[in-house]
Amino acid sequence: GFELAHKRILLMGAGGAARGVILPLLAAQPSFLVIANRSPQRAHELKQQFQPYGIVEASDYAQLSGMQFDLVINATSASLADQLPPLPLGIFSPKSLAYDMMYGKGETPFLSFARSQGATHCADGLGMLVEQAAAAFYFWRQVHPDTAPVITALRAAA
Repeated sequence: GFELAHKRILLMGAGGAARGVILPLLAAQPSFLVIANRSPQRAHELKQQFQPYGIVEASDYAQLSGMQFDLVINATSASLADQLPPLPLGIFSPKSLAYDMMYGKGETPFLSFARSQGATHCADGLGMLVEQAAAAFYFWRQVHPDTAPVITALRAAA
């Protein structure tokens, strides 16, 4: 696992996917959470909503220049269009984690960028998709399915 306490976290995006992870991220007590979005107003709205739960800042991408993060999460739709959010160079701290909520047959542009910038751990959203399905299965059947073989099979089929 990746310990989130006292980490510097960047969350890119201000839609439903981003909104859904903010509270659990803040519950882990990071040093701070920066929400960056192409529309700074949307990032600011999320900041206002979640500020009572932790240290939250709003930003546009240009303002990230010179900052470094331990965890960078892509919750934008850019990967679906095979694009990369306009990130500045140097945002990944040593031993950082890059997480793209999107997934596909190959590595997303965001994860490729993260590796090229020194992120040492990279993951996409396939595991999250499978774990959500497992949680739903448990809800209805009270059985915890083994998700590892499912993830392996899905990766092999891609």
